[in-house]
Amino acid sequence: MDRLILMRHGQAERQAATGGDFERGLTPKGREDATLIGQLLARQGASPDLVLVSSARRTRETFAAVSAAFPQARVEFRRDLYHAEPDEVMAALEDEGDSAGVVMVIGHNPGLHELALRLVLQGGAEPVALNRIRGRFPTATTAVFAFGSGGPPVLEHLFYVAEHGGTGGE
Repeated sequence: MDRLILMRHGQAERQAATGGDFERGLTPKGREDATLIGQLLARQGASPDLVLVSSARRTRETFAAVSAAFPQARVEFRRDLYHAEPDEVMAALEDEGDSAGVVMVIGHNPGLHELALRLVLQGGAEPVALNRIRGRFPTATTAVFAFGSGGPPVLEHLFYVAEHGGTGGE
């Protein structure tokens, strides 16, 4: 894996009709924000070869919204990414990551936020970048990391959708 893209799902409805967290869908703003992030990633040349998606409804819908920007990407829906801890996300990447140059994970907080922070710390990012990512990781936030030959991960981009014309939110 040369590059890793971590994306938190778009803004979700507060409660599903069934009352279960797993079935909460995206709000219209959540779909718009996810589409915007997909377009932004494509413009930046950060198009994934493989997308690993939590099988929860809101993450599946987030993938549906970004997928138009990545028509060649292969997708895998994984139950183990639902509310996964950072180590569980890394295990999923180890399972699949070697099969692709650019891997994207669409998942949930707090696991994705914690993993992004861990990677930023490993890469020795500038204090400004560290403080930005430490402070918040709202819906549709996306972090892009480059992995060199054996070196630490390098934060290439940190996209807060609200900074690019979207809504964002928790």
